[in-house]
Amino acid sequence: MNGVLGQSDGKAHAANADKGATANGSHPTKSARATSSKDVLFDALLQAADLDLDKLRAASWTRVPDRVRGPVWQLLLGYLPTKRERRDATLRRKRQEYFDCLPMYYNNADAERSEEDQKMLRQILLDIPRTNPGMPLFHCDEVRRSLERMLYIWAIRHPASGYVQGMNDLVTPFYVVFLADHLSDGEIKTINAYDASIVDSDILRAVEADSYWCLTKLLDGIQDHYTMLQPGLQRMFYRLQGIIQRIDQPLHDHLQNEHVDFNQFAFRWMNCLLVRELELNSIVRLWDTYLAEEREGFDSFHVYVCAALLVTWSNELQRMSFQDLLMFLQNLPTSDWDVVRIEELLGQAFILKTLFNESPSHLV
Repeated sequence: MNGVLGQSDGKAHAANADKGATANGSHPTKSARATSSKDVLFDALLQAADLDLDKLRAASWTRVPDRVRGPVWQLLLGYLPTKRERRDATLRRKRQEYFDCLPMYYNNADAERSEEDQKMLRQILLDIPRTNPGMPLFHCDEVRRSLERMLYIWAIRHPASGYVQGMNDLVTPFYVVFLADHLSDGEIKTINAYDASIVDSDILRAVEADSYWCLTKLLDGIQDHYTMLQPGLQRMFYRLQGIIQRIDQPLHDHLQNEHVDFNQFAFRWMNCLLVRELELNSIVRLWDTYLAEEREGFDSFHVYVCAALLVTWSNELQRMSFQDLLMFLQNLPTSDWDVVRIEELLGQAFILKTLFNESPSHLV
């Protein structure tokens, strides 16, 4: 590995610890050393009458315990209020608000939909069977209908962008995390082959409503990724190229010499937030940190993650020609990456953010 990222894995892990130290004033307990201490910390935070959101973000950056991930994600996104006494009432109200949308926007005959809305629904129906095809859960009819309803209602309520391919991928981490929260103490791996047809319908309804609102919260922060000309994505491509030029000039020059545009391979990385590149367990761990980064997690910090990801194969990439480069970058060998690899990647991304985020002129 070249340039700035040519540091030891220990250094990358130290960056994770430093992140917690910056926010908390002290180093967090490493999960590998004392998982129970992390559980105690999250329990104390969640049981407080008025949650300290800054402390929750600091604790979440280095991983959210499985058993509390559902409510923690909802709090980090602002779906749940910080005041504990208001959370149950908020969940009931927001879920009912979503259910009220069904007869208003979804339960209509095709003849009552505009031609544009019919076209959008057809695209959603085409994309849903392609959603996480390796996970049996998303083959269940009940789950596919949930995805259809969520995506269609979101698109109708957000006409500036409407439905864009890739949104179907972005809802899956929410759906799996919230379903796991109801059924298996948060263990994602036990959900992989779950038969949703045997799940109580009230649970599925709650998971659908919560997933819809959390998807909405996520997309609210990155909606310019999906509007005309996708200016948000174009900005991310430009920043990614600038970072690579600074940290790995030989790789940057090789891509330029081979006439490889960053959007030729990074479009899906940005549009789908790596959901198609990584196994869902790894995505969930990645999103713990993204959500802890607040608004910039899925926009600014994601670019640093992509930069760290790209330079992982710098030496190999510099030996490839145009066709091989595209084939490799569009089909990264990351499907078996585990949480340890993801945390190394996050540590490297944090180093890059520390170096460049406060000095954007370095990227010009």
